[in-house]
Amino acid sequence: MLVKKSIALLLMTWVFSCGAAEQSNNMKITSSAFQEGKEIPSKYTCEGDNISPPLQWEGIPQNTKSLALIVDDPDAPDPKAPKMVWVHWVLYNLEPKSQGLSENIQSNQMPTGTIAGTTSWNNSKYGGPCPPIGRHRYYHRLYALDTKLEDNAALSSDDLKAKMQGHVIAEAVLMGTYQKKK
Repeated sequence: MLVKKSIALLLMTWVFSCGAAEQSNNMKITSSAFQEGKEIPSKYTCEGDNISPPLQWEGIPQNTKSLALIVDDPDAPDPKAPKMVWVHWVLYNLEPKSQGLSENIQSNQMPTGTIAGTTSWNNSKYGGPCPPIGRHRYYHRLYALDTKLEDNAALSSDDLKAKMQGHVIAEAVLMGTYQKKK
């Protein structure tokens, strides 16, 4: 059952990324805390303060009605034998005029209208990297959508991806890594 679910998730991710979700040359997501492909500081992990890193974005297409952010780890539980994608943060209906999220942002500080979805911990809070074994990759995927999602429920990453299908006009990705020190 787990293998079928993993294959279905990989297929859905591939179909999703090959559809309308084109990588924008102009849209970018960055962090002042870490660079693309580099280690995420422990401050933002379960070994540190477990707070969200600062994120900035630019180049949002003019016809964007909302943004969505998914932070996940495709290497769970072991990068040598991944079995699932662990979801660390899900946000959607972010205001397209927003330029990012501050470090340790709280729900009452989010851009107006932002909805926090459900993570793999079955809550709606940011959960920092906490890999059980090895060095994992953490993808921060920002999506520009041509619609605002009407569903006000705390969607899971999979449900959000399904609702975004056909509405993604640009995508930007920031990947950081982490391996436990202890």
